[in-house]
Amino acid sequence: MYRVMIIDDEISARNLMKVSVDWDKLDMYVVGEAGSGIEAINIIDDVKPDIAIVDISMPFMNGIEFTEVASKRYPDLAIIIMTAMDDFEYARRCVSLPVFEYMLKPIIRSEVNATLQKLKEKLDRRRAESKAFANDNTYEPDMDRSMIDRIKDYISVNYQDSKINLTSVAQQFGFSSSYLSRRFKQETGKNFIEYLTECRMERAIQLAHDNCKMFCTSSEVGIPDTAYFGKCFKKYTGMSYSEFMATKRKQ
Repeated sequence: MYRVMIIDDEISARNLMKVSVDWDKLDMYVVGEAGSGIEAINIIDDVKPDIAIVDISMPFMNGIEFTEVASKRYPDLAIIIMTAMDDFEYARRCVSLPVFEYMLKPIIRSEVNATLQKLKEKLDRRRAESKAFANDNTYEPDMDRSMIDRIKDYISVNYQDSKINLTSVAQQFGFSSSYLSRRFKQETGKNFIEYLTECRMERAIQLAHDNCKMFCTSSEVGIPDTAYFGKCFKKYTGMSYSEFMATKRKQ
């Protein structure tokens, strides 16, 4: 089955997309969703989608910017752009990007299903062609503990970059993302995103102690989407950012 990620800042739009498509018939299923391009980039390595359905107008990182980043890091990712803005300039920019289809909102169920059916046929052909080749025996350099330490240092220095993720770091050090993911977990006991989030949240805690406002802290630690930052902070500390600051003021 093909894995689908829906990226839209409107929850209602994401829910409508989920109920408008006969996913089983298309041999697809929704594995994740995000409310912004930034949130999508942060979790895409975990959900590993084959297809991304992306709204063009979102805060912090819009659909065009997401496509520019994602298409470079994930050349096999099939992207469908959705927009409510019938704007020629946006359309022109999309045409220059590796986008499978450009569709206008509000969505029409039959058009969306037809587009996804066409995409499924393309992905089926690609999958069949890939099976025709022998297994890839490309040499993968060994990753010892010292290399892991170098990678951890790199993350510790660059976690403020909102676009950093497993794939970009793997490319930086000359490894495949799957190999880095496996070896990083083996050597540290944590997966990549857990370590990256830990670096960001530890810095966020320091800034909260200094009474830094949440929107400033979220930007400082590489998560400019404050809603997504809030989710990460509460999951890490057990408290919302405002609750954490209030607790520290009482101490």
